[in-house]
Amino acid sequence: MKKAKVYTKTGDDGTTSLVGGERVQKSNARIHLYGDIDSLNSHVGLALSFKSAKQQHQAFDYLGELQSRLFDIGSNIACLAKERDKFQLPTISKSDITELESLIDQLEAQLPALKNFIMPGGCLMASQLHVCRTLARQIERNAVHFAADNVDEVPEVVLQFFNRLSDYFFVVARYANFQEGIAETIWQGKKSKS
Repeated sequence: MKKAKVYTKTGDDGTTSLVGGERVQKSNARIHLYGDIDSLNSHVGLALSFKSAKQQHQAFDYLGELQSRLFDIGSNIACLAKERDKFQLPTISKSDITELESLIDQLEAQLPALKNFIMPGGCLMASQLHVCRTLARQIERNAVHFAADNVDEVPEVVLQFFNRLSDYFFVVARYANFQEGIAETIWQGKKSKS
């Protein structure tokens, strides 16, 4: 069997193929959206590489599964809604959101209550998870915008998933610092000069 080349040269004209074969400009909002999801997936992989021996909880283990869920979502966005059944693409469901909520609740029960805004940072894992949090929020905003212009192309469950996902990243980042014994840095606004 002949090995396929990584490069195809078919995108040299600034277009790319959707799952169904339709060619669109690489500047298309759909391409930006699933490109952002791919970027988040890479950042989740980087976060996993920072996992220390102290960071033990199924919420950290979930990061690997999350990468597959992000691929599921990206593949659906890369396909026109009317063709998704034809290609039998994997989808996410309400149970994926429930799983995120369960992990968030488990961690929050062990963390000190937040009374102030905190600065992103701390250990490498926490810092990277804060990057993931901001990317998840960006994807949510872009998905809402794309859905408004492209009816039925972004399932409501996907919007809900990204809303919950940023909360998950926030709490797991806090928990990573908690397990490492790193105190959170409280945001202190600049004092006005009298």
